Parts: sequence; C-alpha cells; structure tokens
Amino acid sequence: MSVTRRDFLERLGAIGGYSAAFLGMEAMGLLNVPPAAAEPFQLPRASGRGRKVVILGAGISGLVSAYELRRTGWDVTVLEARDRVAGRVWTIRGGDRIVQTGRPDQICRFSEGLYLNAGAARLPSQHHVILGYAKALNVPLEVMVNSSRSTKWDFGGQVHCTRQTLNDMRGQISSLLARAIDRNALDQELRGGEKEAMRQFIAFYGELAQNGDYRPQGRSGFAVEPGAYREAGQPLPPMALADFMRTPAIALPLIFEEFFDQQTPMLQPVGGMDRIAHALYAEVRQAVRLNSPVTAIRRQGEGVRIELAGGRAPVAADYCICTLGLNLLERIPNDFSAAKRAAIAGVPYVRASKAAFEAPRFWEEEGIYGGVGWTDQVTENLLYPSAGFHSARGVLVGAYVAGWTGGTHPAEFEAMSHEQRFDACRRVIERMHPGKARLLDRPITVAWGLTPWSEGVGPGHPDWGAEVRGARYAELLRPEGPVIFAGEHLSYVQFWQEGAALSAQAAMRVLAEQAAARAV
Repeated sequence: MSVTRRDFLERLGAIGGYSAAFLGMEAMGLLNVPPAAAEPFQLPRASGRGRKVVILGAGISGLVSAYELRRTGWDVTVLEARDRVAGRVWTIRGGDRIVQTGRPDQICRFSEGLYLNAGAARLPSQHHVILGYAKALNVPLEVMVNSSRSTKWDFGGQVHCTRQTLNDMRGQISSLLARAIDRNALDQELRGGEKEAMRQFIAFYGELAQNGDYRPQGRSGFAVEPGAYREAGQPLPPMALADFMRTPAIALPLIFEEFFDQQTPMLQPVGGMDRIAHALYAEVRQAVRLNSPVTAIRRQGEGVRIELAGGRAPVAADYCICTLGLNLLERIPNDFSAAKRAAIAGVPYVRASKAAFEAPRFWEEEGIYGGVGWTDQVTENLLYPSAGFHSARGVLVGAYVAGWTGGTHPAEFEAMSHEQRFDACRRVIERMHPGKARLLDRPITVAWGLTPWSEGVGPGHPDWGAEVRGARYAELLRPEGPVIFAGEHLSYVQFWQEGAALSAQAAMRVLAEQAAARAV
C-alpha cells in the first residue's frame, strides 16, 4: 500500500502533535525560508522624516522594527506589557521572578553565571538575518551542542545511548535490505552491477557480516571500552529491531538532526539567548515603554490611537506595527474590519513547557558535553549545557515538552503542579543516570501556556502547517489601514527568532511603501 505525503504527516502528527508534523514538513522540503532571508535589508535613508510609528510588543519583531526605523528617521514608540523585553526569548537567571497564571510564583536561585533559556534555545547557522544582527551588534556567539552521540534515550522502558540507538537502527534496516537483495526480491529495482554494488555498500554502511546479519564492531559503543596493550574492547550487543518498535514516538528523534533548522552547527549567544534582544534594546531603550499593556487599538483620522491600561494617556501615531500574538490580539478592542477580526479569532496556540535544575556536572563523567536526550515519557527532552565544560555546576534542562514524542504531553505536563513536574523529571533522569537524581537542586519550571502576555508559543492552526497557507493567513498579511502586522507567526520560519526578524523586515517594507504613497 502506498503512503502519500499527507498520510505520513497525519500519522506523524497523531504521534507527536503539531510540532512533529511541522518538523516533518520541513524535512520533506515543504516549508522553505523566504527569499528575503538572503537579501540585505535596507530602508530608504531618512524615509521616516519624523513620522510617528507605534510598535506593539518588544519581542524580536518589535525590537528589530524599532532599531531599523529609528535609523531612518522615524519617531518610534514601543509599547510592551511585560516588565522586560525579548518576549519568548526569555533567559532566567538567579534572582529572577517567574510568574505563572494559577501557579505559585518562583524565584530562581541559580548560582552566578548560570541560566535557563526558558524559550528560544538555539540558533541555526542558516538563520542569516538574526545572526546578522548579532554580528552587527557585537553579540558574541558560541557553539550550541544540539547533537551528541553520548546522550541517553528512554523509550519503551529501555535506556540506550544515542550512539547505539542510531547505529543499531541503521544496522538492522541494512540487514533487512541485504536479505531482500540476497533473496532476489529487488531484482526489478537493481539491475546489472547495481545489485552487487548496493550489497557491498550496505555491508559497510550497516556493519553487516557476510551473511547479512548486523554485527556491530564498535560504532554503537562498547560494553568494555578499548584500552592499552591487549585490551581490545567489547562491542555492545545489538538492539533488536523489535526494540525500536516498542513505541512509535522514537521516529522523530531518529531524524531530528536532519531537519533543516536543527543541523550542526547550532549556535547560542554567550551568556544567554536573550543577549541579541538586549543588544537591540540597548540601541532603542529611550523608545521603549515597559509595563504598558494595550487596552484598545483605534483609528484616528489617517493614523492610530493606542489606549493603555491604568488610565495612562493614549499614544497617537501615523502608523502602527502590531507584533502581538493572535491569541492576545483577539481580546483587545479594535476598529478592524470584520474580515480581519475573523482572521485573528480562534487561532489555537501551541503550548510548551520546560523544567530545569542546577547540579554538579555529573553528565560529563559519562562523556556528555551538551546535546539532547529523548524519552517517550511526558518530559520528552533533556538538554545538557553547551558551555562551562568542566566547571563545578551547570543547569540541566530536565524537560522540554512541545509534543516531540507525544501529542498529549504538553497539556499533561502543563496541568501538573511545579513539584509534580520536578518529580517527573527526576524519575527520567534517574533512569538515564542511576543514582544522580539526588544531585538535582534549585528547580524552576515555565509553562508558556500559563505565562502572562504569551499564553503559548505560536499558532497551532492547520493553516500554519500547510504548504500553501489559506485565506486566514493571507488576510493577516494585509495591512489594516495604518496598522501593519508582524511576528514570527507571519513567516514560514515559525517558532524561530529568524521568522520574527524576517516578518519585521517585511512589515517595514510595507510601512515604507505606505508612507511614500501618502507623501505623494
């Protein structure tokens, strides 16, 4: 029976939820970085001419917009509801307060220099726009170890290291293919010398014995590692093919690092993911008003009037760039058209969570220097720190839950109390690192669905997973008079800082066109 691309994506989504389906589309080449990613961005010099623009939201889209517009003569005001900038690029350090709706506040107690990237966690080397801002603003970067063959996988009640899981799967599949060739089952597909060439290739590729059996010689790791003199080492016994079939959740982790946006090298700003946002903020600080929730977006003549909470004076401007999430924007009174309000309304947002601990760096004793661990349990991911190697302590992310290995996991994890989440993490970490869960200290956790002024990480509507997005998305790209929309949700690089920066640049091009037309 043939399986169409749609069938495959529906099955992947049923296992891992929206995140898995989105990554699957990316891997199949159905989602592409817009051509603008390769174009240098430049507004006409002095194009602002003192015109006023109000920007709603001081996340990456808002800060990039403010940075570029101020450089070309615009009178910029940025309104941010939070007491901080950067939006979902949130780095939590010692002393920071974590507010979650319906949960007790937490105070981070990490040691000096340690942090949790509660939101954005990595920068792909292909994301040229956001990396360009890092370079222009002198934000130092370092390697983020996104893939390590030494991390552990916990699936179907069994724990194996990444190295063994990947190599044994390759070996067992190669063995199946070798048997099919030896039984002449592929004679119609492989003709002439192709059959022998393929048989020789998979023998090397999959570490196969002469008879086609998978016989690992060390790629998967060693039960006894090689040493000096006569210590030849003893390869690990192979995992059986049935071990991989215990749970379908293992499928996405097996190909995770092949996704376009997950390939080595990954990068991170030195000292925390928010460093790029704060470098942008340093350039536009005078224009940013924190603790300024928007209560209404109104038309005022050809311009806009933004009403604020707390009885503060409204902000009038010629134009507005709105970077607010659709889930929040839907609740703000406005003068938008019926079509715009319909496009904004009812878009569900993906909910993701993290939990982290400070601990002595016990994982380095096992040869783990960065990388991602996987589990089919509700905690889904472990992220090992990629900096500070051989220092005394580090921050271990014990859960990164976004539907990677189970579509119901985000809701289940979010519903837990803080202590229940920490306990779930400790159980998985104890299976992967026996005797080490007792070393986990100073835990913190963030659920984006419960985070004020976010309530999620991005649209989970089918339109946003489609190869060609529908009428709802097209409507959101259209300005609403002087109001122009931006945000990573208005890009095909969703959930990334790159998408946020690209959408800001696209919105500014529209703004410049409108301003030029109005000046005629």
